[in-house]
Amino acid sequence: MLRGFDRLFALLAASLSVQSVLAEEQAVERWGVNMPKGVTEVAQTTYELHMLIFWICVAIGALVFGVMFYSMWRHRKSKGYKAAQFHESTAVELVWTIIPTVILILMAIPATKTLYEIYDTDKADLDIMITGYQWKWKYDYIGSDVTFFSNLSTPRSQINNEQPKSPNYLLEVDEPLVVPIKKKIRFLITANDVIHAWWVPDLAVKKDAIPGFINESWTRIEEPGIYRGQCAELCGKDHGFMPIVVKAVPQEEYNAWLDGRVASAVKMRELTGKTFTFDELFAQGEKVYNSMCAACHQPNGKGVPGVFPAIAGSKIATGPLNTHLDIVIDGSQVNPAMQAFGEQLSEVDIAAVITYQRNAFGNEMGDTVQPVDILNFKNKQ
Repeated sequence: MLRGFDRLFALLAASLSVQSVLAEEQAVERWGVNMPKGVTEVAQTTYELHMLIFWICVAIGALVFGVMFYSMWRHRKSKGYKAAQFHESTAVELVWTIIPTVILILMAIPATKTLYEIYDTDKADLDIMITGYQWKWKYDYIGSDVTFFSNLSTPRSQINNEQPKSPNYLLEVDEPLVVPIKKKIRFLITANDVIHAWWVPDLAVKKDAIPGFINESWTRIEEPGIYRGQCAELCGKDHGFMPIVVKAVPQEEYNAWLDGRVASAVKMRELTGKTFTFDELFAQGEKVYNSMCAACHQPNGKGVPGVFPAIAGSKIATGPLNTHLDIVIDGSQVNPAMQAFGEQLSEVDIAAVITYQRNAFGNEMGDTVQPVDILNFKNKQ
């Protein structure tokens, strides 16, 4: 029996070792061994400063260890040398104090200048509020009526190794952050639940998103392109499924995109008063469920026993409608993992996903929830 456990342990250890090696190889392939040069002035300045100090450290290391190894070889005992007996040398003390001090001062001057530039968020052309949620990002374009959530769009079939992984596996989203090029963009970064970190290496932006605090950062992208990043804090179960995609476009294209989003927001408010058919709600609800709910409750609605409850046959999805509305809109006081989706989803999407949950996975309650029902429920609170 013990031999069997030893073999099992060895197999698991070997498997974890292989997975670790593969993860490191993917990281090297994706990000490279060195930090990226980036696509912004600050990113390139940071890279150049990094390389300058790196080579200074290499030169110091080579000099110090070269002198050490030469001394050990040149004055070895086999050649008849004996260790010198002395305690202090004022000249040596001055040399190895003054020279490092001068080197540190010379390194500090460009480093301080770069840090000052990194933290200078004044005179921004565009302000964007970034809020971290488990496990998604919310973007608010301050001064406009544009706000949306950005979710991982990598199919579950790839995550479950049922299909080949795409080139941007776990680094693709349904709604990228769209910004104009050649404009100074200030990011106001916070979180709704736990500590996250908004990190896009190519932009040289990495800031913690802390509940109750707002951190600032900024960027100015010179060329159009798509730049990817990830949450850089261990923020929970799906920490590795919280990517960031920034799409930089020319000003004209950005203006057209922004106008379209504003028009879409107006249309969404108008849809709140519309009465949808059951089929329309069910189809939309399935999309919302797979995007927002399936990570915890599973695509088949079976949940994760002891961690995330099942939707199939649950007392919530087959119980009183008001209870179902309350837990989806306001979250759960019993299980903190159940977030409040009242601000995350539109009235249309909430009505659709509740309709779907109450009629999918064998629940077959037969009832339909309309967007106006969600609006009325919110107004009564």
